[in-house]
Amino acid sequence: MFSTLDISRLQFVITITFHIIFPALSIGLATYIVIVEGIWLTTSRRIYYQSCRFWTKILALTFGMGIISGLAMEFQIGTNWGGFAKIVGPVLGVLFVAEALTAFFIEATFLGFMLFGWGRINKYFHFFCSIMVWIGVMLSAFWILAANSWMQTPAGVTFFRHTFTVFSWWKVIFNPSTVPRYLHMVIAAYLATTMIMAAVSCFYLLRNRFKSFAKFNLKFMIIALAVLTPSQIIIGDIVGLTVHQYQPIKTAAIEGLWHTTQGAPLLLIANINQKQQRNDFSIGLPHLASVINTHHWNGKLIGLSQVPVKNQPFVPIVFYSFRIMVGLGLMMLLFSLIGIVKLLNNTLYQSSWFLRSGIVLAPSGLLALITGWYTAETGRQPWVVYQLLATSNAVSQVPIFKVITGFALIILIYGIIFGYFYNRYLFKTIRKGPVI
Repeated sequence: MFSTLDISRLQFVITITFHIIFPALSIGLATYIVIVEGIWLTTSRRIYYQSCRFWTKILALTFGMGIISGLAMEFQIGTNWGGFAKIVGPVLGVLFVAEALTAFFIEATFLGFMLFGWGRINKYFHFFCSIMVWIGVMLSAFWILAANSWMQTPAGVTFFRHTFTVFSWWKVIFNPSTVPRYLHMVIAAYLATTMIMAAVSCFYLLRNRFKSFAKFNLKFMIIALAVLTPSQIIIGDIVGLTVHQYQPIKTAAIEGLWHTTQGAPLLLIANINQKQQRNDFSIGLPHLASVINTHHWNGKLIGLSQVPVKNQPFVPIVFYSFRIMVGLGLMMLLFSLIGIVKLLNNTLYQSSWFLRSGIVLAPSGLLALITGWYTAETGRQPWVVYQLLATSNAVSQVPIFKVITGFALIILIYGIIFGYFYNRYLFKTIRKGPVI
């Protein structure tokens, strides 16, 4: 039987899954526009101007959806997570206000100039506005990641009688996981955006449309992927070391490890049996889990059995979402390496199978980003603030039928706004192409 907590958590999963797509794409698109607009101002080549104008249209649509979905999440904290707002508000409320004042206001001020100022304002001032929008989205991501990272590795506070008291805002903001997780998230956003932009370019080349635009953008994306994917592996390794140090039970769930082990194997697949606290079946590579998480051949990994069952996350989700994320990352790495080889051999634009694979892999970056969030958030459970505040103490005490009603409305509205209208206008813009 589902409880208010179960439905509220499920609703949050749906809303964050939808919402995270749009800020991620906004980060990637804003960065791309700043880079290419700067090149256009330097060279005056039309292809760069054409690319900026086209992707600005996609940014406008995506940014608007991000605001709408973000507002829904804010209201959800008040309706479904009253305990969270009351107890954690003195800490995260300040960070959210900082996000609004230093990030959202910047975006709101300069976004209109950026979107509608082409040909109407001085091109150098327009470039300045694009830079400010980019700064805004990057600051916004920083404050949100700082808040979420504090929930993962809380620091700078005391917790007494269900009350958080801050003694160091520096430690709150720059808690042990903020910087690596922020970099990891930003690169994930870049990868997600790059794969979609590469897919659009592949689509045009296969249809023999807008070839100059498609060639430039596909080349740009392949080179970007070749840089971003190895960088993400390095940053991901740092995040993994941080998780192992501060959240060893999350690491145990990621590795499907029930008992403390030295030289733990890396399980490729496993039949997780949480009820019996074991894996009924598994295939693994000896020692590699210890090597990855500790950088030592016989490194010690804490097992899930070290904590009571009630304090364990739901292991199957953590275990498999992590492997999906890694698998998709390796696919993107392979795609980029093949693309670089084809670029060097002058066969990139003629290889139909490669162009089709680019279209198939379009959602891979977003799926990797989403499953990464599932790993991080589910692996923290049953804590909303790790080892300090239980998720069960953060949920609103409201009748379950009210939560179910809100959940049903969320699914209906999200399905209409994002599932239909966003995709309709997105694909309409793509079909029309970079026509100025």
